[in-house]
Amino acid sequence: MNGIPARVGVLGGGRMGAGIAHAFCLAGADVVVVERDDAAAGAALDRVSTAIARSVERGTTTEDAEVLNHRVSVSTDYGSFASCGLVVEAVPEDPALKREALRSVEVVLDDDAWLATNTSSLSVDALAGALRRPERFCGLHFFNPVPASTLIEVVLGAQTSAELEAATRSWVAALGKTAVVVQDTPGFASSRLGVAIALEAMRMLEEGVATAEDIDAAMVLGYKHPVGPLRTTDIVGLDVRLGIAEYLESTLGPRFAPPAILRELVALGRLGRKSGGGFFDWDAPASPAS
Repeated sequence: MNGIPARVGVLGGGRMGAGIAHAFCLAGADVVVVERDDAAAGAALDRVSTAIARSVERGTTTEDAEVLNHRVSVSTDYGSFASCGLVVEAVPEDPALKREALRSVEVVLDDDAWLATNTSSLSVDALAGALRRPERFCGLHFFNPVPASTLIEVVLGAQTSAELEAATRSWVAALGKTAVVVQDTPGFASSRLGVAIALEAMRMLEEGVATAEDIDAAMVLGYKHPVGPLRTTDIVGLDVRLGIAEYLESTLGPRFAPPAILRELVALGRLGRKSGGGFFDWDAPASPAS
């Protein structure tokens, strides 16, 4: 089936997890999403179903919504991953949480199953240290929003097998996306570059160099970025960007120190599109599946 395992698991059904589940479902896989409790599992299923409905409405799939929804199930039991050929972990960016989650998934998988993390910046090798089969583990960094993004960053750990690297390229192609392959390093390629630009844009805003609108316009019109760095931060989530910046500061040094404006907005609950406001005002908090 286009190189994708027949059954794929996703641990965590938030915005990113639901998007990943949606992508594999459209590619033909049966997908199970595991969440912490029944309420979270139900919300995850709603997110995926909403994304499927939008794909059908927009004509990005020729399959019937009922058929696609039938491929997706949710659970609160890690044992539901037992028959999966691949599980992608998509829990919050907390190293201890991710290590524990990955250990809990690995123990129920068959020896020939693959395991991946969707981390956007944490060390794949550090996460692999919790696993018995690190050679079957890598990073699959999807981008938000998953349905619209055409990029997946494949992150190879020191022990990631050549077989898994080849498999990831096949999976990404089957998802209709493009892979960039990087070695494990703090922030990888995408987050390191994206955060560096965004943090400098925030410092410029703090210094009164220009408005948020004009700073973004400079990058959109001058450098052909599809979205400016401050609006991108709103879409990603200011809290997410703050966490990444703090991690990069701890590993790569003070050039990634979060500006005061970022900390202040997060403290005020202005987290970007999902909260209704960040560097820009949004009409309403974004739907989790948008």
